[in-house]
Amino acid sequence: MVYDPILVPPPHPAALEDIALLKLCSTSFGNASGPGGQHRNRRSTAATLVHEATGVHGTATERRNQGQNRSVALRRLRLRLALKVRTKGRYTGVSILWETRRQGKQMSINPRHRDYPTLLAEALDCINAHRWDVAKSAGALGISMSQLTKLLRHHPAALTQVNQHRDDLGLPRLRR
Repeated sequence: MVYDPILVPPPHPAALEDIALLKLCSTSFGNASGPGGQHRNRRSTAATLVHEATGVHGTATERRNQGQNRSVALRRLRLRLALKVRTKGRYTGVSILWETRRQGKQMSINPRHRDYPTLLAEALDCINAHRWDVAKSAGALGISMSQLTKLLRHHPAALTQVNQHRDDLGLPRLRR
């Protein structure tokens, strides 16, 4: 069973600068439970960000510092937005960020890099627009199919999502 994506007008929210994205979110802080000492349990260090237009959220509680938790929550929010939100309209081609990150037919990016959620969102938008045909999507993105699959493998939930759609269409699964 595949999800119904949340459709939003361009630009994709995962592609927004931190300040612009935070303006579209509600932020709440609370106490975190678990290890971390008295500071963690007595202070409101847990951070939750909710993207108001979509209801997608990111939460972080593992740090003892509110600012650090907010940064981690923002990254988690970007990754969830990349997975759950699709941009309305026809896919019109690669972004400037995609062009600057691409090296020939390769897309080399560490999944912990700040740009990864934005690139993942763009890749998923393209794959969705090409009806889950990864080979056609790779051509549209200007990279090899193996590089696109590698980008998806960095975030297992993204690869699972693509494979679920491909299963529904009778297409072969991408290998993990």
